Amino acid sequence: MTHIAILGLGEAGRRYAVGLASASPGAAVVGYDPFVTLADPAFAAVATQEADLHAALAEADLVLSLTGARAAAAVAAEALPHLRPGAILADLNTGSPELKERISAEAAAAGVRFADAAVLAPVPRAGHRTPLAASGTGAEAFAALMTPLGAPVEVVGARAGDAARLKLLRSVFMKGLAALVIEGLTAAAAQDAEPWLRAQIAAELGPGGDALVERLVTGTRAHAERREHEVRDALDVLESGGLPADMTRATLAWFERILAEHPAP
Repeated sequence: MTHIAILGLGEAGRRYAVGLASASPGAAVVGYDPFVTLADPAFAAVATQEADLHAALAEADLVLSLTGARAAAAVAAEALPHLRPGAILADLNTGSPELKERISAEAAAAGVRFADAAVLAPVPRAGHRTPLAASGTGAEAFAALMTPLGAPVEVVGARAGDAARLKLLRSVFMKGLAALVIEGLTAAAAQDAEPWLRAQIAAELGPGGDALVERLVTGTRAHAERREHEVRDALDVLESGGLPADMTRATLAWFERILAEHPAP
C-alpha cells in the first residue's frame, strides 16, 4: 500500500486526504498541519493526523504539499530532512516556476525526487480526481502512484517549473475571466441590472453557466489573497517573456481592490 503524507489540512488538503484514502485500492494517508486540529468525521474515518512532522513523514512514499505558495519553500525545507531517499515530494501549490525550481534543487540535494504538480481546476468540484499537470524529476513516479488512486496526472515536462508555467498561463484566462465577470456585475448592480447581466453571462458560458458565474464571484472573494499572489506570478511570467500583459495587469488591479475592501483575516 502506498503511504502518503499531506502537508496542509485546509480545504484542498482534507479533500485529497479523504479521497486518496477512500480510493480502491486506497492509500495509507497521514496529515500534518500545526495550525489546524481537525474535527472532521470523514477524515478521521480513513486517515490520521500527526502532531509530529517526523512521525508524519517517516514512512511516506509520497508527500503532497498543500500549504499555499507563500509557505511552500519553508515547509519543504523543514520536511526534506525527514524524508527517506527516493521518496517523492510533490508541490501542489500555485507558485512561480522559480519557486518550484528552488524547491526541486533542495530536494535533489536531499536525495528526494520532486514533482511540480499544478492543480488545473477547483478541488472542491472533484476532490482528489481534479486534473493535475506534473513536471520534474519525480513527475513520472508521481503519476504512477496517483493514477491508480483515481487522480488524473498529465506529465508535461522533465523540469520543475514546466507545470507551474502552464498553470500560470491558464490563470491568465481563468482569473481574467473572474475579474471581467465581477467588473460587469458591479457595473450592472449600480444600474439595477445585475440579475439581467448575470443571466446573459451565464447563457454565453453555456451549460452550467449559472454555477460557473457563482463560483467565479464567490471563489474570487473568498480566496482573494491567494489568487492575487497567483495573478502576480502569472504577470511575472508574461513580463519576463516580453509578452503583452495588459489584461493581466487589469486583473491584478481588481484583486488588489477586492483585498483592500475585504482584507484577509
